[in-house]
Amino acid sequence: MPARKDKKQVRNAMQEVVTREYTIHLHKRIHGIGFKKRAPRAVKEIKKFARKMMGTSDVRVDTQLNKHVWSKGIRNVPFRIRVRLARKRNEDEDAPDQLYTLVTHVAVDSFKGLQTVNVDSED
Repeated sequence: MPARKDKKQVRNAMQEVVTREYTIHLHKRIHGIGFKKRAPRAVKEIKKFARKMMGTSDVRVDTQLNKHVWSKGIRNVPFRIRVRLARKRNEDEDAPDQLYTLVTHVAVDSFKGLQTVNVDSED
């Protein structure tokens, strides 16, 4: 019976509003993709990553993040990217999901030694 109790706690944790910073290794996610599809696929992979980490089906990518992915053109996507994933409440009452994830870009000088960190929300 304790497994059922744990399952309920996990469900409540997924309903929380939380913000975390992750480093996404884009290079391994677009390996083998044709040149003209690399940047669009990178954006799709970022959305897929956010969906998996935050558990929301509604994922919104910030325009600055999109510009950074496309900054070196369609073919030469950055190898790694640091993102902030914010799980937020949906203001629209008739939306199918009560939570959504906002993905924003975090500018860093080096990716060495960075880990996933919980960020205090600046709401």
